[in-house]
Amino acid sequence: MAKVGKRISSAREGIDRNKLYSLDEAVGLVKGRSKTKFDETVEVAINLGVDPRHADQMVRGVCVLPNGTGKNVRVAVFARGDKADEAKAAGADIVGAEELVQEVQGGKIDFDRCIATPDMMPLVGRLGKVLGPRGLMPNPKVGTVTPDVTAAVNDAKGGAVQFRVEKAGIVHAGVGKVSFSEEAITQNVKALVDAVQKAKPSGAKGSYLKRIAVSSTMGPGVKIDLASVSGE
Repeated sequence: MAKVGKRISSAREGIDRNKLYSLDEAVGLVKGRSKTKFDETVEVAINLGVDPRHADQMVRGVCVLPNGTGKNVRVAVFARGDKADEAKAAGADIVGAEELVQEVQGGKIDFDRCIATPDMMPLVGRLGKVLGPRGLMPNPKVGTVTPDVTAAVNDAKGGAVQFRVEKAGIVHAGVGKVSFSEEAITQNVKALVDAVQKAKPSGAKGSYLKRIAVSSTMGPGVKIDLASVSGE
């Protein structure tokens, strides 16, 4: 068994790994046990009763966190003409068409979120093997393939978080920074859980939300009582 360091042991003190805490208690524990010199990300893990190997049990979507993510998100937009001008005016960091496709194909990916207008998708579609594994491929289901580039850029900059269930049936997402107030983190967690609930697929049977835990980047997970988050 790997030896547990002093910092991790200290962070775990006072946390019952088998107990279900209320959301408020859990957020307080996560904030109180952050001992790193950097502003850790607060992360949520949601275990779902789905098997993502089946198309009708895939869960994905986007959630605009009411208090943002605390991250400076660099946004790239694939657009031409007036839509390119619109994207720049909205604050997009990178805007382009064929030349941007070439840059990405060459391995230059200097952005965290990627948006495309519908007419650009025949070009952007060539980048699936490059952008897909990084979770950056534009998709209409999460609002990143759209003619309304202003709204898409504003959402991306303002705290929109994309989520997608992993093979093990878990959704992971960052919901802010440890420096946020407890109230701000709590509101963000509730917004994410609500978005995941609304994204419940038609093929989901039985219990959908199974377990939820919150943690900081370097801290231990704290299990949350579902009733304190979703009312279930």
